[in-house]
Amino acid sequence: MADVTLTFSPDEIEMLVDALEVDAEGYADAAKEARLNNNREDIVTFTEAATRIQVLLEKLREHIED
Repeated sequence: MADVTLTFSPDEIEMLVDALEVDAEGYADAAKEARLNNNREDIVTFTEAATRIQVLLEKLREHIED
């Protein structure tokens, strides 16, 4: 996969972080529900999605000014 370079303002990065946090919460909740239903395939899918979003969030947070 080729690297892509994008330019965002600090405000745009904060908006992306906010949206991804909500998205990650949704996947984490879906994984919990899948556990309750013993749906192993969904557990793996939703947990992986939440983990990948967390990695992306960490990268974005490095660029947010305190």
